[in-house]
Amino acid sequence: MTENGTSRSLWQALWPVTAADFIIRSAYQMGKTPLLPIFAASLGATGALLGFITSVSTLTGMISKPLFGALSDRGGRRRWLLLATALLVLTPFLYAWLNRPEQLVLLRLFHGLGTAIYGPVTLAHVGERIKTRRAESFGWFGYARSGGYIVGPLLGGWLLFTLDAATVYRIVGVLSAAAFVPLFHLREEREETETSPRPSSGQAQLTSIRQALRLRWVVQRVWLAGAWEALSYLALYALRAFLPIFALAAGATAFDVGTYFAAQEATHILARPHGGRLGDRWGYYPCIALGLTLLALALLLLSVLQHGAIWFSTALALGLAQALIFPATLALVSGRLPATQLGAGMGFLGALRNGGKVLGPLLGGFLIQWLGFQSSLQCFALLVLACAAVSFWRSFRFRPVSLN
Repeated sequence: MTENGTSRSLWQALWPVTAADFIIRSAYQMGKTPLLPIFAASLGATGALLGFITSVSTLTGMISKPLFGALSDRGGRRRWLLLATALLVLTPFLYAWLNRPEQLVLLRLFHGLGTAIYGPVTLAHVGERIKTRRAESFGWFGYARSGGYIVGPLLGGWLLFTLDAATVYRIVGVLSAAAFVPLFHLREEREETETSPRPSSGQAQLTSIRQALRLRWVVQRVWLAGAWEALSYLALYALRAFLPIFALAAGATAFDVGTYFAAQEATHILARPHGGRLGDRWGYYPCIALGLTLLALALLLLSVLQHGAIWFSTALALGLAQALIFPATLALVSGRLPATQLGAGMGFLGALRNGGKVLGPLLGGFLIQWLGFQSSLQCFALLVLACAAVSFWRSFRFRPVSLN
């Protein structure tokens, strides 16, 4: 097949799930930043409770992603995405009925189920449909999620100028319904004869759930890639939580800090497909090792540099590191699992990823209190370098094997 033919086939396979994910992520982020903390504060949430409300949906994903991913292996990707979309359409209308912050905690736990389904199921669908250029495909698909994190907060903040929070949440629900359009064009990759029997009764559904919980073999195949992702997010989210405080104390302005993180994310978004393409050509282990090394070097430089031009260059290094690591880990997982266990694998990977996001600020706070900011960055850098060494070692001994 020619390059143009391959690209056309890639686009045809990716556009429905990519469009649906972009719509859902954009709408969901509208209801999260900056709307959620403002709404929570209006209900009386303060301090630790306010912080817990803004992060509690992440805990939902940590617990439920492997289960939902595994259930999609048995029940089909499309039906679970339709179910998740319906959940994300209806739930925002419930925010108008809340009057206490404790109620908001429960609703956020419930609301998080929708994205907990979308995460592993969409990734499993991409890995299932794409047989070649896997890492590059995951890089392009990552545009949808990254775009949602940009469009959602901007649109939500703009609507808050003229509308109250409850009305904006209703708009979130209405916009989420647009995801049904591309989902109706989504086709299942596996033929009916290749899939496990669909649950047709209550007993069959219970059997599917019991089988979905048997994830030992999947965990054995996925845990290392998940550990690399978790460690990367551990360092990145610790940096995101504490760099603004120490940068301001060192003489940087709030605009400088905002520009730094914007440059990091922009580099990540623009370089992600190209990082995936390198992973497809060089191998996933070397690409992950290179990304981890770049991440460690950026952390080391941040620990010794003062605010300035070279300090800003570390933002580009962090973005490039993400672009090298994350498409390769996704492609590595999708190549090591059969289609009937791909959702479970992506779910477990997502759970580890969320764990890194949650533990990063906690561990970072503990280390900073004990060692100080600079020494904490150096500890994170050494830990990342150790993992990079493991990835380099595996690059000489193993090559990803596709089971599809």
